[in-house]
Amino acid sequence: MSLSIRNQLPGTVTAVSLGAAVAVVTVRLDGGQAITSAITREAVQELDLIPGRTVRALVKATDVSLAAGPVTGLSIRNHLPGTVAQITADVAMAAVKVTVPGGELTAAVTKEAVDDLGLSAGSAVTVLIKATEVALAATG
Repeated sequence: MSLSIRNQLPGTVTAVSLGAAVAVVTVRLDGGQAITSAITREAVQELDLIPGRTVRALVKATDVSLAAGPVTGLSIRNHLPGTVAQITADVAMAAVKVTVPGGELTAAVTKEAVDDLGLSAGSAVTVLIKATEVALAATG
């Protein structure tokens, strides 16, 4: 199946915490970092998400935020350190490709945000993704 979601990172489920309706799934990405996904309990059951199951973490580019350095004091669960690889911008929007251990993510942000953060190729950034914005696809 082909998807329009640009950000697809392979990994392995390491933990599943089931709530009444929503589950929190922790995935160890192939690059070594952990990412958290909050999805429905039904999805966990349908995808048979158990520790050891291989998955792809899927995140739309519009759901990826960037910070110019480490961040603390946020409710956002997923903080991935990375380096800006490329910026493609027009007058309003920019696609910022960020290299993270084991892969690459694209953030769709405003051109103003790129300018305010002083981003350029080689800039160190922290990728921020809410757990509710991480979808999972079973692969194995």
